[in-house]
Amino acid sequence: MKDEIKECYADYLKTIYLISKRNKGGWVANSDIAEHLEIKPSSVTIMLRKLNKRGLVNWKPRQKIRLTENGREIAQKTLGYYLSLKLFFKDILKLEDNIILDRICCKMEHHLTPDISRALIKFTNEIS
Repeated sequence: MKDEIKECYADYLKTIYLISKRNKGGWVANSDIAEHLEIKPSSVTIMLRKLNKRGLVNWKPRQKIRLTENGREIAQKTLGYYLSLKLFFKDILKLEDNIILDRICCKMEHHLTPDISRALIKFTNEIS
């Protein structure tokens, strides 16, 4: 995954994807992303320009955002890796600190491969 797209891009795409699931029509506001990531809206705008240029989001300044098909695929893959890690840490290792787990899983998700993710899920399902 790290060879396909920068980690920060994947983090933004995952954030946009998660917010879009809560919003009518799947549209996301710059302010929603800024609030979720706890950063300034101007920082979000800079990243949206980059994501738009790469064809990962549909966006124009001062308008809402929607993921492109490619952006959605990357977001879903990243989220899947995150969830496989979190499931392993919670169900197998019995770790309970969600704040730390979120932070660790978010960093590690970028370094998983599909094979490792599948193996984690399979192992977790067999053990739990």
